[in-house]
Amino acid sequence: MKRDVDSPTFSGPFALGTVSAPGRDPFPALAVPGRRVLDLRAALGAPALTVRTLLEGWDEVLPRLRTLAAGTAGDWLPLDGLRVHAPVEPRQVFQSGANYRQHVIDLAVAHRAPDDPRTVEEARAEFAEVMDRRAREDLPYVFIGLPSAITGPYDDVVLPAWATQPDWELELAAVIAKPAHRVSVEESLEYVAGYTIANDLTDRATVFRPDMPGIGTDWLHSKNAPGFTPLGPWIVPAESIADPGDLRVTLRLNGDTMQDESTKDMLFGVARLVSYISQTAQLLPGDLVLTGSPAGNGMHWGRLLRDGDVMEGSITGLGVQRTRCVAETSA
Repeated sequence: MKRDVDSPTFSGPFALGTVSAPGRDPFPALAVPGRRVLDLRAALGAPALTVRTLLEGWDEVLPRLRTLAAGTAGDWLPLDGLRVHAPVEPRQVFQSGANYRQHVIDLAVAHRAPDDPRTVEEARAEFAEVMDRRAREDLPYVFIGLPSAITGPYDDVVLPAWATQPDWELELAAVIAKPAHRVSVEESLEYVAGYTIANDLTDRATVFRPDMPGIGTDWLHSKNAPGFTPLGPWIVPAESIADPGDLRVTLRLNGDTMQDESTKDMLFGVARLVSYISQTAQLLPGDLVLTGSPAGNGMHWGRLLRDGDVMEGSITGLGVQRTRCVAETSA
């Protein structure tokens, strides 16, 4: 697929990304409106710098990035002709499941057994009560993803031959700035450097293991094929996003709008998710916290991904990613 890189349309004066020139190694980039980027290795005098190592010194680096973005010094490059990669290589990926009320109700209804005696309306009412009870009990559901599933925001997505029901799940992703362990909800957003876009693809046919019904979900198989998590294009600093709980998540498939929902529909916001995860694990700089996907997935529409489909995902203030689906070819 020809990578048509969008103009950096994001909130605030700058964002971070990882880009490369043809035949050259990727470099951490400061992006500003007007299709310009600055190689931060040269600007900060750190030849081995990556976006992840930059995040490790976020509190000290952020003021310098503000200064660079406001000035004219440095060798600014046009974005045209550069390849935009996933903005960061995380060590850990934490994924929130069943976090959008309407999305879960839709999926639960779609996955009902053929002999379920309930009407659609009755099933919806029961699933709605389950979601409302989860919110009252204040208990998020989080599982682990693999960094090897991440790909760039304009790269082709290979649909494995075994994936018979590949589906999209556009999500807001929080990017961690500093180690976080057992932090409170009130302080947890202090550990978030910024936000980006993730499309957490899922093969619905392999979510549940029919041979092991008592075990539950098989997230390894259903979500972690190479390239199943397009990420980016940019990390927008948290200071430029007024309220991560009030952003529009929109996915278009071949130009048709499939998902278009506010993050207001999340049961648990970014602050609660970061705090919850940190009670067990230690989050590290560059780690991702995916916050779940809203209603409008392929299972809802009865239309799953196939060869040649183009997905365009956007979230308010974070830009646009565009990926094409390509069927796996036999060796």
